[in-house]
Amino acid sequence: MKFLADEDLRRAIFDGVRRKLPNLDFIRVQDVGFRSFRDEIILQHAATAGRIVLSQDVSTMKVHAERRILTGKPMPGIVLIPDHLPVGRAIDDIVLIATVSREDEWVGRIQFLPL
Repeated sequence: MKFLADEDLRRAIFDGVRRKLPNLDFIRVQDVGFRSFRDEIILQHAATAGRIVLSQDVSTMKVHAERRILTGKPMPGIVLIPDHLPVGRAIDDIVLIATVSREDEWVGRIQFLPL
């Protein structure tokens, strides 16, 4: 599975997932030149690259993901993490997603954590 962390994802969550799954294909928008890009562009990039988006922007990112689904645009999936969710729980849920699910299960899916 391939993941893309948007700019709103806490660095502690990203780093924690990388520590637990060092071989996971997990990048940040900042690492691929998409810092401060609009949600629509990030979602388009994720769709083109086949990456599931992880975001703590539970309001606007959800709206844009829903719009992509409703208009028939590709949407490889998005995991939304509320700010109040403890970092450790977010890390554990992401690790669980990465280890027990398949990419095709996430197509067009919007999932809130906790699981």
